[in-house]
Amino acid sequence: MRLAGSAHDKNFRLALHDQLVSTNDEALSRARAGDQGQLWVVAETQSGGRGRNGRNWSSPPGNLYASLLLIDPAPACQAAELGFVVSVALAEALREILAGDSRLAIKWPNDILFAGAKLAGILLESAHLPDGRLACVAGVGVNCNSHPNDALYKTTDLGVILGKISAPETLFEQLSAQMVYWLGVWRQGGDFASIRERWLSLAAGIGKPVKVARPTGPLEGVFRTIDETGRLVLDCGPVEVLVEAGDVFLLAQPGGARAGL
Repeated sequence: MRLAGSAHDKNFRLALHDQLVSTNDEALSRARAGDQGQLWVVAETQSGGRGRNGRNWSSPPGNLYASLLLIDPAPACQAAELGFVVSVALAEALREILAGDSRLAIKWPNDILFAGAKLAGILLESAHLPDGRLACVAGVGVNCNSHPNDALYKTTDLGVILGKISAPETLFEQLSAQMVYWLGVWRQGGDFASIRERWLSLAAGIGKPVKVARPTGPLEGVFRTIDETGRLVLDCGPVEVLVEAGDVFLLAQPGGARAGL
């Protein structure tokens, strides 16, 4: 496992582990201990990996489990934009592996799909440090050579897609390079418009009917776009609703089957 040359040039660092409870937890612990950030934490396996909403993230050997620690990456009010930056970077890294296959797409807000099946997920977490700094951690899990069969969504892995073993090391090197590039585009929150534009070009479900499962109850409508802060814009008929968080599902099209996102 190694960083891309561009990541080395920008003083990113890499901490490798055989096993961790969670790469996100390790990154946050290092931040609380005074780490200055620009640190990738990677583990071969996790005993307590998790996804959004506290869901378990299956973490057998052979897949990629990596977390990027950044300190004060943007003003606190814009820190959530980092999830979109990471999803674009991960999508671009996977596009390199998959030779630009158009079946790769980003599911709002930041899961990666291939032909409608979940290939990768991102978990963004943050903590305010005693000295007033903001620690942000972006955890990335990619199904390289196996995928769970009991997940909420249909899933897949790179090995199935490519028909051969896929080295997580190759993907990680690509990802570390893409993160340097897209963090540079973002400019610490100074140009989310460019991130939004690229995200929309890779998005799944735009212009299609979707269901959004939320703690306050489900919503159905047409996924129009995301706004300038990353909220999903849902056309619910007479009104447009801005959704800040939820699980998105594509609804059945006439003559087609329902697909989970």
